[in-house]
Amino acid sequence: MRIVNALKIRNNLGEVLDLLTETGEPIMVSKGRQIKAVLITPEQFKKRFLDYQAEERKRDLLKSIEGLKSNNLGTKESVEVLRELRGYGK
Repeated sequence: MRIVNALKIRNNLGEVLDLLTETGEPIMVSKGRQIKAVLITPEQFKKRFLDYQAEERKRDLLKSIEGLKSNNLGTKESVEVLRELRGYGK
């Protein structure tokens, strides 16, 4: 992983972005002696953050479905159950 000074990024942004695209490696951005940020490709962002959020939502939905399966639905109509699954009944 490379470390690039914030001043170099400001003066040579195109070059730094080309480097990121070519290598695919994250680039750490330093200001002074501290790392302040990390540049990653859009693919890395999607894989690391957006897919993770989708998995969390999927787990929550499956947990809700399992909870409804285990409950005695008795007097609930199917429309009510669907509304609860979709989050409208909360």
